Amino acid sequence: MKEKRISLVLGSGGARGIVHIGIIQWLQEHNYKIESISGCSMGALIGGFYAANKLDDYTHWLRELDILDMIKLLDFKGSGGLVSGKKLMKQLQEILGEHKIEDLPLKFTAVATDIDAQKEVWINEGPLLDAIRASISLPLFFTPYNYKGKRLVDGGVLNPVPIAPTFHDSTDLTISVNLGGDPIEHDPFEKTSQNKSLSETFQEYLNNISLPDSLTKDGMYVIANNSFDTMQSSIAKMKLAAYPSDVEIDIPVNLCGTFEFNKVDELIEYGYNICQTIEALKEKN
Repeated sequence: MKEKRISLVLGSGGARGIVHIGIIQWLQEHNYKIESISGCSMGALIGGFYAANKLDDYTHWLRELDILDMIKLLDFKGSGGLVSGKKLMKQLQEILGEHKIEDLPLKFTAVATDIDAQKEVWINEGPLLDAIRASISLPLFFTPYNYKGKRLVDGGVLNPVPIAPTFHDSTDLTISVNLGGDPIEHDPFEKTSQNKSLSETFQEYLNNISLPDSLTKDGMYVIANNSFDTMQSSIAKMKLAAYPSDVEIDIPVNLCGTFEFNKVDELIEYGYNICQTIEALKEKN
C-alpha cells in the first residue's frame, strides 16, 4: 500500500495536547508519513519533539512525572506571568538536546503571538527549543518570551489550530487536531483513572508547599485559563470553517484540565482510539 504523505496541524490546549502523541502513534502504524508539522502551544511542543525524534523520550518522562514533580518545575518568579518557565525549559532541554529547525528531517513551524504588534509569528528557523518556549507562553501563567526583540505569548491567542503554515505543502493531505472541540457530558476517564484532579492534589500539598492560592480550583489563574480555553475554542471553529483541513480531528474541550498532566496514558489512548472512529481516516487507510 502506498504511503500517504501528510501535513499535520497540532492545536493548542494544555494537557489535552497529550492526545497528539496517541494520534501520531496511530498515523505511524497506519502508513501515514508526516512530512510537515505546524503546531501551536502544546502542539508545537509535541510536534517539535517528534520532528527531533525525541517524542518517545518526552513521553517516558511524562509518564514518570508525578504531581509533586510538576509543582517543583514551577518557578514562581515570573515578570509578566506567574511562572518564568526557566526550570521547565532546562528540563526539556535535557530531554531534547540542541536542534535547529532548519536541520530537522521534516518541515516544522511553531506559531506564537506578538502581543505588541497583535499578530501571529511563525517560527520556522533557529533553535527548536526557543520556538517551543515562545509558542507555549500561556498568558498570565508563563512569562512572555523575548524573541528577536518581540514579546511572544501562546499562539492560541490568535490561531489555536494553525493550518495556514501548511498551505503550500506538497503533501497528499492535511490533518488537523483541534483541542477545542464540543464538550462532552461524561468523563471518559472516570472508570479507569485513579488520579485526582490537579486542584485536589494542590490542596493536599498546600500545607507543605508555598503554592499561590490563585492556582487552586476557584483561583484567578484557573478562571482566567478557563476563559482562555473558551476563547480558543470559538476562534478554532471560525478558523476551521474558513480554512478546513482534509481531515479534522476534534478533541472535546473539557476532556481534561489544562494542567492535568497526570492522565498521560488515558490521553494517549484517547488520541489513538479516536483516529479509529474517524471515517475519513479509515477511508484513506
